[in-house]
Amino acid sequence: MSRESARLSYVQGRREEPLIGVTIGEMFDTMAFANAAREALVVPHQNVCWTYAELRRRVDEVALGLMRLGLDRGDRLGLWSPNCAEWVLTQYAAAKAGVILVNINPAYQRGELEHALKTVTCKALILAPRFKNDDYIATLQSVPPASVPWLRTVIRLGADRTPGMVNFDDLLQPVDAAGAAQLAERATGLQFDDPINIQFTSGTTGAPKGATLTHHNILNNAYFVGESITLTPSDRVCVPVPLYHCFGMVIGSLGCLTHGSAMILPGESFDAESVLRTVNAERCSALYGVPTMFIAALDHPRFAEYDLTSLRTGIMGGSPCPIEVIRRVVDVMHIPHVTIAYGMTETSPVSFQSSVDDTMERRVTTVGRVHPHLEVKIVDPAGRIVPRGQPGELLTRGYSVMLGYWADAARTDDAIDAAGWMHTGDLATIDDQGYCNIVGRLKDLVIRGGENIYPREIEEFLYRHPKVQDVQCIGVPDATYGEELCACIILRQGEQATAQEIRAFCIGQIARYKIPRYVRFLTGFPMTVTGKVAKYQLRNQIAHELGVRDGAAA
Repeated sequence: MSRESARLSYVQGRREEPLIGVTIGEMFDTMAFANAAREALVVPHQNVCWTYAELRRRVDEVALGLMRLGLDRGDRLGLWSPNCAEWVLTQYAAAKAGVILVNINPAYQRGELEHALKTVTCKALILAPRFKNDDYIATLQSVPPASVPWLRTVIRLGADRTPGMVNFDDLLQPVDAAGAAQLAERATGLQFDDPINIQFTSGTTGAPKGATLTHHNILNNAYFVGESITLTPSDRVCVPVPLYHCFGMVIGSLGCLTHGSAMILPGESFDAESVLRTVNAERCSALYGVPTMFIAALDHPRFAEYDLTSLRTGIMGGSPCPIEVIRRVVDVMHIPHVTIAYGMTETSPVSFQSSVDDTMERRVTTVGRVHPHLEVKIVDPAGRIVPRGQPGELLTRGYSVMLGYWADAARTDDAIDAAGWMHTGDLATIDDQGYCNIVGRLKDLVIRGGENIYPREIEEFLYRHPKVQDVQCIGVPDATYGEELCACIILRQGEQATAQEIRAFCIGQIARYKIPRYVRFLTGFPMTVTGKVAKYQLRNQIAHELGVRDGAAA
């Protein structure tokens, strides 16, 4: 590399270890044979504790069952369910049958469900009867059949029966010699570049888009994420994040498979105490989650009652990870080798990750270095690579980039340019050693009177205030400056504070134009089902409360 190019924000990952060139089904069989007697899946709320051999037997039964229902290679199979053992069975059975698994958000309502089924023309759907207050069966039955004519088969979980639906347990029939031959024949027709998974991305800027991912995309990404935290067959990984999301399905489930580790599902959805209880009871060595999950666990009133000393590593990702929270996870939760991962659904998902060998300072202030076999560059609005340390949009290229958005060439072309670069929409910097720092989203950037304010920077500063438990900074419209900064703060239990106190904490520490004009104290933030703060909802809420709109005061 020339001295001049070394000064630019372009990095590429190491390539000593080759990419995996097999399908998910082939990898599944290999790891299941190699770790047959080891625990593969533990789901306490279902009394499930399966070895890899037991998991493989059930996966083959479901795969053959799907084929007998008429699902061919490339057909789309929707899965609408919270976390459960059947989710994992379906994930690997679909891969072995060459059927494209469509992950459907458990929080979806009728319109969103209909959009997902229509967008990818699902031929079959597996669904839970209900989740929390949502009756999934009634919701599906309210969708006009004429709007989803491709949907021929519905498979329901649970023991009860619903007219017109197949029960999931009916798929679990022993695989005889003829069935084994059918599975083997199907496997010979599959390629690792085949699409195998569709994950719907956030619809905050329009209807959700179906990111289409291959065996090669997600299998390799899962493997290298696991390598970053040195996973082994002896590890037991607590996965409280939803499986429908790339964090749960790829980093959690596939990451455990590629290393022969045990995956532990603490519940249908996230509950802080169930996570603490599961880590304690199952002696988990790794814990995954988004920052809000770690915060909830750390601040749970019964936190001290649980023994977490079995933990050695973990992954925090899915949204920006506050530095002070990371420090607490290391010091109070006793996870010395917690790492930070950065990515997006469209890149399978991880592009950057810290390493267990990185210094504490690197692990709490950056998202690590670029993953193997990937390229990243940081560019200005004109598309030019910026110097090291200067912020710009992060672009990723390599094996992890999705095939595109299903049946949406226009939005695919907007996201992936002619040279194969995925435009993430994230603002980042890369330092001289190749470590990356995410400074915000292009759409979250606050421009106050021509000055750029990165909300992430202000949030990190305000986390230092001893009374602040959580904080989100947003821009709200202003007639004079275009935008003003608002800090939305959740205080620690029993604490009280004033807006004046918070602003006084900032004076002399950060530039005056970065000091929030508005401070709002809240009891919670609007959240997505994956535990991310829905900033667009928060922005609309605060703007309404302040009585402001774009361009003028109301």
